[in-house]
Amino acid sequence: MLLPSGGDVMTTTMDDINLIQQAHRHHLVVRELGEEIDLEIGPGDDDPPFADEALLGGQCQGSSAKDCSEDKHIMGSEHPTEDPDFLKTQSSKRKKKVVKRWREEWADTYKWAYVDIRDGTARIFCSVCREYGRKHRRNPYGNEGSRNMQMSALEEHNNSLLHKEALRLQQASKEKIIAEKPIYVKALMSKTAGSIVEAVLRRDPHEAAFIQSVQEAVHALERVISKNSNYVNSMERLLEAERTIIFRVPWADDMGETHVNRGFRIHFNQTLGPCRGGLRFHPSMNLSIAKFLGFQQTLKNALSPYRLGGSFGGSDFDPKGKSNTEILRFCQSFMNELYRYLGPDKDLPSEDMGVGTREMGYLYGHYRRLVGHSQGSFTGPRVNWSGSSLRTEATGYGLVFFAQLMLADMNKELKGLRCAVSGSGKISMHVLEKLIAYGAVPITVSDSKGYLMDEDGFDFVKISFLREIKAQNKSLRDYSKTYARSKYYDEAKPWNERCDVAFPCACQNEIDQSDAINLVNVGCRMLIEGSNMPCTPEAIDVLRKSNVLVAPSIAAGVGGVVAGELELKECNLNWSPEDFETKLQDAMKQTYQRTLKAATDFGYSKESPELLVHGAAIASFLTIASSMADQGCV
Repeated sequence: MLLPSGGDVMTTTMDDINLIQQAHRHHLVVRELGEEIDLEIGPGDDDPPFADEALLGGQCQGSSAKDCSEDKHIMGSEHPTEDPDFLKTQSSKRKKKVVKRWREEWADTYKWAYVDIRDGTARIFCSVCREYGRKHRRNPYGNEGSRNMQMSALEEHNNSLLHKEALRLQQASKEKIIAEKPIYVKALMSKTAGSIVEAVLRRDPHEAAFIQSVQEAVHALERVISKNSNYVNSMERLLEAERTIIFRVPWADDMGETHVNRGFRIHFNQTLGPCRGGLRFHPSMNLSIAKFLGFQQTLKNALSPYRLGGSFGGSDFDPKGKSNTEILRFCQSFMNELYRYLGPDKDLPSEDMGVGTREMGYLYGHYRRLVGHSQGSFTGPRVNWSGSSLRTEATGYGLVFFAQLMLADMNKELKGLRCAVSGSGKISMHVLEKLIAYGAVPITVSDSKGYLMDEDGFDFVKISFLREIKAQNKSLRDYSKTYARSKYYDEAKPWNERCDVAFPCACQNEIDQSDAINLVNVGCRMLIEGSNMPCTPEAIDVLRKSNVLVAPSIAAGVGGVVAGELELKECNLNWSPEDFETKLQDAMKQTYQRTLKAATDFGYSKESPELLVHGAAIASFLTIASSMADQGCV
């Protein structure tokens, strides 16, 4: 750079320094995992009034007073050196001060920030919502003038709607950004069965959860499909949902800010009768998961004693951290669109993850107002019925009844067996209750952050304590403060604890290949699926090769379907818990026997670890396919 040779020395030097500052404007060094990045932010369109303001300008406060005094000393020197190297040294010193302040004082505050290039200019972005500048009202660091203004800009940024929504979604998902795993494709012996899976892969290549559920079903039905070519066409029609409803759900929070979520309802198949299926409110909810759950529900309903179609739905809304009024507003907005597709002879929703008594009550109340009558009800506790004392317990109790039926065929019983249970919701708690009643020793429960193990096993008093912890939104860690023989393990799953029977009741794909290997190594001989599709394909292969007997969720989880229909059809009966439990046991026994018969009819050995997997899929599919054939091209 050429320096002027005449004029006032003081003015010349100040001009030179200003020119250098413009050339090296706002140099920041951001430390990210030990890496230093030079960031140059020039005047941009983010905030024109601040385009000519120095990053370190403004009033000197606190620890910055010394820095500002040094700056004044440089600017006010009577006889400055006009060597460019000297000026670069001064600029370098200024830069080092900024670096030091960033590292020591603001490192924790700005953990959300990262550097990227936008329109040829380096910017500091929010790592949550991937935006900068006026997308957040103000860019919290850069093009903002003084440090005071930057700190106030951070507050505005964190309070902005865009950032809060993104942060909520990130925290709720509890997942870091992970590259999508390739879809695991099982090898099928039959070319016909393989062609069905290939057709789904071509049509819906990005719906990993749905494709996985289709592969499991086709694998279980391979012998059926190969025996009758007509079943190929029936299967192809079955795998295409009858009706897919996607809609927006706008709602306002308590601060008056507007949010929007996406709602789903899949009427998967109504060949056997009106649809029944759950509603799930969870940030991970998407079309693929809605279709997979609708397909699973269709098979489960077909295996039940009732003629019912299958459906499922929900939203990517997260009830956690929301007030009652916010959840009420969301449920009413959700029902404003969904109500026209519901009715006793069309489709009735039930509870699932994120939808409990409160949410179901809000949904039903608004549905009743919209349709103007009270015919029928939703399948959820304390909503428009007086009897049915075991509605919430039915699914969990049914799982234990099914396990007992399996053991009875082997001349064994649950008494004294160690049982590992995942999850800590309604199903898991009721599984614990009934296991204790049968004399088993349940030793684990889990949540999204780890699992709790009680070496002495849970009892009814301990279960009550667990419920209190969950009701107060506390961590399962608090349990171990009261019971010394228990321990909470962070970021771990309960499948490495010694057990005889496993009850996965948390979510889909919670058991991967390494978990399956752990279960085999600790001596687990039976796995009862409480959640839908809890095992990955790789885990299923490990369990099959190790002869671990698996009870599929479409058979073992029929208890919830049975209880819901009993309530809807016979809601005027005030049964005792014993009467209701007897009816539930009869229904589970009927389902178990249908499953066994279907498997043996197609040549599966009673010693096969996948006997029940094949039998449940075959019995369900043949029931649906027969009705589809009777009704023509449907």
